[in-house]
Amino acid sequence: MARTLKEIFPPPEEALNLEPEELAIYILQLLDETGDSGIKNLHNFTLHGNLQQYLGERTDLYKNVAKVITEAWVWLQREGLIAPEPGKTNWIFVTRKGKRLLSASDLQTYKNGYLLPEQVLDPVLARKVRPLFLRGDYDTAVFQAFKEVEIRVRASAHLPDELCGVKLMRQAFDSDKGPLAETSLADAERQAMASLFAGAIGLFKNPASHRDINLEDPLKAAELIFFANHLLRIVDKCAQKDKH
Repeated sequence: MARTLKEIFPPPEEALNLEPEELAIYILQLLDETGDSGIKNLHNFTLHGNLQQYLGERTDLYKNVAKVITEAWVWLQREGLIAPEPGKTNWIFVTRKGKRLLSASDLQTYKNGYLLPEQVLDPVLARKVRPLFLRGDYDTAVFQAFKEVEIRVRASAHLPDELCGVKLMRQAFDSDKGPLAETSLADAERQAMASLFAGAIGLFKNPASHRDINLEDPLKAAELIFFANHLLRIVDKCAQKDKH
C-alpha cells in the first residue's frame, strides 16, 4: 500500500527550509509509490485538498508549501527524473532515471551528494574528488584532496618534484624564507601556518599512501575534503600575494 504525503514528507516547517533538489526526492518517492493516482499532475498535487492532511493545523503555510513543491517539481523535470505522460496533458510519469535513483544505494548516494556541494569546491576537487566521494570511495577521495594540496603547494612555491609531504610544507611555509609564508602575519602565526599544512599532510594524506584507512563515514570524509578545500584557498591567496 502506498504511503501518504504526510508519511513521506518532512514536517511542513522543515520542508519550507529545503532546497528544491532536497525536497524533490520526497516528491519522487511519493509519485513512484502512487501508481496512476491523480497526484501525478502538479495542479492536483498542490491543491489545498491534497495538502490538507499533510499540513494539519498549519494551513497558514499552504501557499508557501505549494510554492516549494512547485520549485522541486520543476527541478525533477529538468533533471529528467519525471517526464510528460504521452497522450495526457500536464500528467507525468517517473522516468527510468528516476526509478534508478530510488534504488536504495543510489538514493543514499544522492543524499550524500549534498554533504559535498560542487559549487563550493575548488574546481580540481569538484572534478577529481567529488565523483569518488559520490561513489562511496571515501578513503581515495580524502587522499586525492590532500594530494592536490601537496601538488598546489609545490607548484605555487616553485619547489622541486622530489620534495614532498611534511618536508615540502615546512619549506614552502617556512616563517623566515618560505616562498608561501604570509609576511603580513606575526612570526608565531607564520610558524603556525607551516604547522597547519605539515600536520594536515602528515595526518590525512601520508597515512593513506601507506595503508587502508577504511574511512566509512561520509560526513567525516566531507569534513576532511572541506578542510583540504580551505587549505587550497590559502595556497592560492599566498600565491597571488607572491605575484604582486
